[in-house]
Amino acid sequence: MFLAFLVGALLLDATVKPRPAIRVLLHLRSMAGLCLHTLIVASVFGLLLLLCGNVPAAALLSLGIVALFTIVSNAKRAMLGEALVFSDLALIGAVFRHPQFYLSALGPVQKAALGALGVLLPVTLWALFVPLWQPHVIGLAMVLGGITLIRVLLRLSPWADLAQTPDAEADVERHGLLPTILLHWQRWRETPDPAPRVPFPARPADRANERPVAVIVQCESFADPVELFGNAALSLPGLAAARAQAWQWGNLMVSGFGAYTMRTEYGVLFGRGEDELGFRRFDPFLTAQGEASYALPARLHGAGWHSLFVHPHDLRFYNREEIMQAGGFAELVGEDRFSPPGPGEGRYVSDAAIAGEIMRLARDAATATLIYAVTIENHGPWAASPAELEHDYMRLVRKGDAMLAGLSHDLGTLGRPATLVFFGDHRPAIPGLSMPGGARHTPYVIIRLDSQGDIIPGERRKVDLTPADLHHTVAELLAS
Repeated sequence: MFLAFLVGALLLDATVKPRPAIRVLLHLRSMAGLCLHTLIVASVFGLLLLLCGNVPAAALLSLGIVALFTIVSNAKRAMLGEALVFSDLALIGAVFRHPQFYLSALGPVQKAALGALGVLLPVTLWALFVPLWQPHVIGLAMVLGGITLIRVLLRLSPWADLAQTPDAEADVERHGLLPTILLHWQRWRETPDPAPRVPFPARPADRANERPVAVIVQCESFADPVELFGNAALSLPGLAAARAQAWQWGNLMVSGFGAYTMRTEYGVLFGRGEDELGFRRFDPFLTAQGEASYALPARLHGAGWHSLFVHPHDLRFYNREEIMQAGGFAELVGEDRFSPPGPGEGRYVSDAAIAGEIMRLARDAATATLIYAVTIENHGPWAASPAELEHDYMRLVRKGDAMLAGLSHDLGTLGRPATLVFFGDHRPAIPGLSMPGGARHTPYVIIRLDSQGDIIPGERRKVDLTPADLHHTVAELLAS
């Protein structure tokens, strides 16, 4: 029974994508990866045996857990171009609090399979519980022995030398899904916090009384439809006008596709690139509090800036509430500041409502003020029919485009210097229309206005930037 269970677990891993071209079982993954995979699933088997004392039930449930990882990883890779990574496990609680963000990646059969597994596990453990003490002790010995052996192996060659760079695609193909999750988690734990950064100095005396306003808008799934769909007739007028008057504009070279807002958000706010982050790149919010001195508000505070964070959603999502406070935001404006969407207004707070709140905060600002806003309206829902997906996306992305046009105009009425930075967090994942594997960039624009509301032209050049590059560009503008 146990041997059949291990073979079944290996066969399941053989279906995880990406996988090598060779189809012979023992050559699907590296021998070191196969060893780790075997120890991981044996430890899971031991844990379930400890709980229920029933060998067949523990074996079937363990296979169910491996199947769960396989289903979720393959569905995620098909939609987002990336297999399951260790940091995704930190979002399990968020899946239950905000299921609409995650279950859209699964098809009906996959959702049914996950639901069945969720019911099967506790019911089986209860129905097949064996009161004899011997199998429970064996299970305890297996889980403790498996974990101990894994810990020892991770310190020995060749396992200590595996996955030294954060390349999930290559490591899953080479070593398998579960070993890669474990290895990347281990490397992530070994990554130290960087040395703190010092804030920007106070502004020169001749500028100390200025009250500039800087607005940074991170727009949900905002991308250029002309590039997405190859149709020039879908050009966004607000984006075109903003590019024409921008101090600087270009492509934002984001790393995520269809999701992972926090990767772009972190890059723009904290300014650390993926090479600096190492294994923290997969979810930099998990360790952002240890890097708080790098955040733009924290650095600008020394120059007299007051910073506000605006997001009309649960600020506990991605732990934004704690991260943004640690990063120097003096005030957080969350969903309680906004009225819920009315009938026919969609699932989320509108971009128009966020723009109105931004301008209210800007007009009330008594000192140099940074407002960083994260929109959410374009999270959907989109139609289920492929024929309607493009229409639905265009309907919502035009709301973001109208927000860009409105802010570009309204900031010029403040009678004070203003800077507007507007960018998309990632491209949308639209089945059959916008799929992983191609370009990932989104647009960004930087518009600067003087106290008379006139455009400061700059060089008006197109410059492609990473999110971290955009951070440094904005930081230099605001601190000068």
